[in-house]
Parts: sequence; structure tokens; C-alpha cells
Amino acid sequence: MHLHRAILVDDESFTRKGLMKLIDWEACGFQIVGEADNGEDALELIKRIKPELVITDIRMPVIDGLELIRLVSLETMPKPSFIIISGYNDFKYAQQAMRYGVHDFVVKPIDDIEFSAILQTLNGKLKQEKEEQLKKERLQGSELIKALILEEADAASTDEWEARLNLGKKDRLTYVFAELNDNHSWKQAVQTISSARFHELLREELTRLTGAVQPICMHEHRNRIGFLLTSQLLDPFQGDLERFLIKLRTMLDAQYGKTVFLYAGTFVSRLSDLRESYKSAKEALLYKYINEDMRIVVYDQIRSEQLQYIGFEPSLLQLFMEQFEEQKQDSVQATVEQWFRDFREKRYAPEAIKMNLQQCVLAILKTIRSMEGDELTLPTLQPVLNWHDSNLSLGELRRLFAAFIEESQQYVAVLRGEQQKGGIQKIKSYIELHYSENISLKSIAAKFYINPVYLGQLFKKTYSVYFNEFLLQLRVNEAKKLLRQSCSMRIYEIAEKVGFSNADYFVTQFEKIEQMTPTEYRNQLK
Repeated sequence: MHLHRAILVDDESFTRKGLMKLIDWEACGFQIVGEADNGEDALELIKRIKPELVITDIRMPVIDGLELIRLVSLETMPKPSFIIISGYNDFKYAQQAMRYGVHDFVVKPIDDIEFSAILQTLNGKLKQEKEEQLKKERLQGSELIKALILEEADAASTDEWEARLNLGKKDRLTYVFAELNDNHSWKQAVQTISSARFHELLREELTRLTGAVQPICMHEHRNRIGFLLTSQLLDPFQGDLERFLIKLRTMLDAQYGKTVFLYAGTFVSRLSDLRESYKSAKEALLYKYINEDMRIVVYDQIRSEQLQYIGFEPSLLQLFMEQFEEQKQDSVQATVEQWFRDFREKRYAPEAIKMNLQQCVLAILKTIRSMEGDELTLPTLQPVLNWHDSNLSLGELRRLFAAFIEESQQYVAVLRGEQQKGGIQKIKSYIELHYSENISLKSIAAKFYINPVYLGQLFKKTYSVYFNEFLLQLRVNEAKKLLRQSCSMRIYEIAEKVGFSNADYFVTQFEKIEQMTPTEYRNQLK
């Protein structure tokens, strides 16, 4: 718990000692860090310690309490709060003290409950002021970075901040990006973390790691946090930037798991040159997937390394699509795994990875549309189309892409089943319409561009009857109808009308199904 520093000023020693014992200072949010028995010594003590609170008597030798307050108000240092203690119930003192902005006026003898309440109220006020000051400094630091990056910072403000950051002529600074990855809403069983929360936790870890007393300047970019890192902050690491980044990454891992990436730009010697470091840090982002194991990219270490901007071989993509459409899941999975190995080993730039994956996705969507499917029904479509707008590790990108492939394959299988069902229904309707013609399994297969063996298997699977049996039953049913409705038609005429070119064959097949000849069937109706 943060305790505000306080000093006691009174020319009577027993008053100071008694006050220290009377009050539970820590419970009220304060700690006594100094004492003085006169105003002159107190003034020097205030200048040296810079406390947040001064508790002083009014009447003291050399410089009294009111004069002490007046002299402190003239100093350029941060002004402490004052509480005046007096043995005199003199409202003139109180009125004059309030003009100097004194927090409160307490009359001796001191009531511990009343005094503790005054301290607790002041503690709350100081905390609020400190938080507001911190917010103001953070905002100013963010605005400074923005102005430096855009080259809009004036010389006066730059000089002021170099002083606030305690930058000497030999000091250097660099710009670092911290990037939280795999923090997206479509990942199951994972609670997303807001950018503001990540920003705050990063500040806390940086403060803890560096022990910084000067402001830590941070700026929130579109999907990552940038911060200024001075060579002074690297002193505990003997100036070793990589050691510092590894330690920071380890601390952040404890909060988020292995999802934070760090990218450091080149060192510059002046705050006004920050844009150069910022630009090199952005270039370091391009090497993200090559350094996925380390999750740290230092620009000065990779600046000479080349990235690849190459596309898939058309023949390989065509082979992949054949495997995809043929439902060869093992082959498809092996191809995807090989692609992602190549992305790392062949040093693909993120833009090249994006281009290649989009090319594959578009090819799959083309197949789905050609089968009259609706790709918008795929839950993984939007994530796989927009992944580059989020920070994804290569492992998470592979998982997402593989999920899209699997889901698309399942959807294509469903579409093929529906097409087959719809196609076989068309064939059945055609048979029912043309049963009286000279049709066969082979002729229908040719008409509908289907392999006759496959058509026979599909027909049997769909309707639980072989094609020839179905056709024969249709013809016999129609023959029975004609036998019932017409007494004048001869048997050979009925056979010809329902599709039999040979009357004897018709009679044989009719008898086989009905266990009687066509003539016997007609006679039993008389």
C-alpha cells in the first residue's frame, strides 16, 4: 500500500512524540518521514524530502507556521498539503491559513478520532489528485509520441520531455511494440482482454521491471501498444536490450500465456529522432512469423535478412483443390501443414501469407458456389477472411485455417449429397415419364452424364430397388391398368404400349411379378 510522506513541525518535542504515538498513521495512509522544531529547519527539510503533508504548529521560533507556509508557496517544488495545529483558538490564524490553501486547522488538545478523520479525508484527496496527475502525464506522454511520429512536435516540448525523462547527451532510446495475440472473440472457451486492460497491465509490468521514477511514455496504436525505452531503463540489464525484452515477455507470459510478441526498433540518440525508431519497429513486425518461438524481434538483429513475397505454384494449388473436392482429408491436412512449415522456413512475409491463404479460400468458395451452396453459412468464413485485422500467432492462424478447411469439406460433402439426391430424383421422374420408350440404365446414364455403374449403385442405395426392377414394375403396373380399362386391346398391343418390343417376353415378365398371365389377370375381372 502506498503511504504518503509526512513531517511534523513543532518546537515542543513531547508534542511531536505524543502525536506520533496517538495516531495510527499507516491506517490513515501516511508515514512520518521527518521532524523539525522550528520553521527554518522545516523549510530545508521540506525542500529535501518533498513530503505530501506538513503538520505544523503556528507559534515557533525563527519562522512561525504561517510564514513557513508562505515561504513554501513561493518555491517551485511540488507543494505539500498543510495541517495547522495551535494551542490558541484564534480564528484570525485560521482565516489567514486558509488563504494559503491550508487543508485544515486543528486546535490543541488534539482529539485522535477527529484528527484521524482529517487525515483519512486528506488521504483520499491526495490519492485522487495523484491518479489525475498520472492520467494527465500518460495522456501527455501518448500525445508526445504521436506528435514525434508525425513530426509535429515543437522543439520546446521535445526539450521539456527530454528533461522530464532525464535524458543525457550519452543516453539512447528505442521504440518498442507490445502485441497481444490470439485475443479474439471466435476462439472457443477464451475470454478476450480489452486493449485498455492490456495497456494498464503492460504499464504495471514495465514499472515493476524498471523501477522507473520518470514517466513511462506509451501510445496505443490500432492493435498494439508502443512505448519509449530509454537506455537508463536498461541499466539493471547492463544495457542489454534482448535481456530486457526476454524478462518483460516472461512477466507478461504469466498474465496471458505465450501470446505476447515484442518488437524493438533501432536506437536513436535524440527524442526528436523517435520517428526513425518507430519506423524500424514497424519493419520488425514483418518478421513476426519467422521468430514465433522467441516472440521477440529486434530490428538491429534482422535488418539485413530478406523476406519472401512468393505465391503458391498454380499446379500445387490445383492439386490441393482436387484433394479437397475428392474429400481426401489426410492429403489436405498434410498439404496445409506443409504450407505453414514453408511460411516459416522459407521466410514468408505476412503479406505473402495473407495473399496465398486468400487465394486458397477464394478457390474453395468458388467450388461451394458452383455447387449452389451458400458460403455465408460457414461460421469460420468471416474469421478466416479477416484474420489479418487481428493479431494472430502462426499456430493460431494454422488452427483457424484448418478449421475452415474441415468445415468447408463437410459442407461440400453435404452439398454433393443434396445434389445427388436431387439428381437421382430427376432421373426417377424421367424414367416414370419415359418408361414406355426403349430406355436402359446405360442410355439414361449417358443422357445425365453419369457413369452407368455408379448410377445403378446410387439408384439402389436411394430407392432400395434395382433400376431394372423399378422399370419393370412401372411397365407391369401400367399394363394392369390397361388390362382393367380396355377389353378390346390385344395383349401384344398392351405390351408394345408399355415398352415391351416382344409380347412373349412381356407375358413372361408379367407372370413372374403377378403370378398369372395377362390374360388370366383380365379374365378374373369378368
